[in-house]
Amino acid sequence: MRMDGHRNWTGPGGGSGRPWGEPKVRNGRTLGRAVTMWLALALAMAAAVGMVSGCAKETAAGSLVVKGSDTLVNLSAAWAEAFMEANEGVEISVQGGGSSTGFKALIDGMADLANASRPIKDSERQALEAKGKVPVAHVVACDAVNMVVHPSNPIRSLTMQQLSAILTGQVTNWKSLGGEDRPITVYSRETSSGTYAFVREHVMGDQDYVFSARLMPSSESILQAVSQDATAIGYVGLGYVTEAVRVLAVAVDDASPAVPPSIETVNDGSYPVARPLFVYSAGEPGDLGKAFIEFCTSEAGRAITEEMGFVPVGS
Repeated sequence: MRMDGHRNWTGPGGGSGRPWGEPKVRNGRTLGRAVTMWLALALAMAAAVGMVSGCAKETAAGSLVVKGSDTLVNLSAAWAEAFMEANEGVEISVQGGGSSTGFKALIDGMADLANASRPIKDSERQALEAKGKVPVAHVVACDAVNMVVHPSNPIRSLTMQQLSAILTGQVTNWKSLGGEDRPITVYSRETSSGTYAFVREHVMGDQDYVFSARLMPSSESILQAVSQDATAIGYVGLGYVTEAVRVLAVAVDDASPAVPPSIETVNDGSYPVARPLFVYSAGEPGDLGKAFIEFCTSEAGRAITEEMGFVPVGS
């Protein structure tokens, strides 16, 4: 799905527009098992039509560098592995580092495609346009940002206003929210993360994070920290969640029901902290980039997306 506008999202299933609101933890072994499980399906689907991503197999050749969002890095690597297996002679390098890192690499000509968990900033767009390129956004999957706490925390749900108050430091003790008399420790992604920016804009109303927030380099590091800290709250994507943490349901306001994050609640628009995930190209992508992006949202690609814990586009 290509997006020409950036302020509203129609949802993965084509539902009503809403503002843009990281997957079970995938280490190398788990990622390998997931890809192996779905690779046969991906190849069978591609072979059945004699094509990959709308391009004849023999036309897919060359190399791609894909860089950016840590939310997307495992999923993108799984897509790349399946695509390369279906197209001998193709090499795709997938690197993380955060959405901002991906956009910088795209601007500097160091990446062919940029993975992003947020829309491109005006400054990034202008830097790309200064080099004669227009950024093109391609929606490749959808995600729910999960608010997670330690399993011992009795809190089961929070409103968007309460989340904002926690993350900005207006509320500093769990007792104020009906929990135990303990300080609140906020774990956040680093500033280069698209998820950091998304939460700041869509949950916190563009306010600053509390000065004591602990900035973590990855979703996995947030998950580990929260699982070991009874005072903690953090956020990770739908596919990173494990039983080591408790996921909170989120309500839009006091008058609304608290909704747990899931593929279903992202699809029906009821979970308020959901978002599209993007691959950006500098102008229209070349033949190989186009074929890879189309594979990501093909039937085979969507099967991998769902297995990796994300919400497929068009599901």
